[in-house]
Amino acid sequence: MSGLTHFDDQGNAHMVDVSDKPVTDRIATAEGHVIMAPETFAMITEGRAKKGDVIGVARLAGIMGAKKTPDLIPLCHPLPVTKVTVDLTADPDLPGLRITATVKTSGQTGVEMEALTAVSTAALTVYDMVKAVDKAMTIGGIRVLLKDGGKSGRYEAT
Repeated sequence: MSGLTHFDDQGNAHMVDVSDKPVTDRIATAEGHVIMAPETFAMITEGRAKKGDVIGVARLAGIMGAKKTPDLIPLCHPLPVTKVTVDLTADPDLPGLRITATVKTSGQTGVEMEALTAVSTAALTVYDMVKAVDKAMTIGGIRVLLKDGGKSGRYEAT
């Protein structure tokens, strides 16, 4: 299993030891989207969803998701998350919502998983809040856009 740090010499999963790594400022940004029917898009953007402010609730859910990442992903380190932003932007061309999350920390490992979890949680919340009117929504495009800090340096998606 060479190159995969979450496996030991016998191929067993384990949490990576980051105790010898220096504490550095780290940031990660992820994106994704929820595609929906035009009627559902109009309902959300016009504030007519019966469950309330879909975008506002999804933003909060994304922030909470980032903070709960080590509870959801078995080998993630609990990190002192210092900032989380989650932006949901209405895109009539999808039609749907584009979601971007940025997470910051000063720590010994990166926050890519926290950013991805924030996007995923926000997208799932959008689905949950309007699934009664649009079960055919699709969630997709979830990926890391930016990762910076630490030994491996900067990564930017193309």
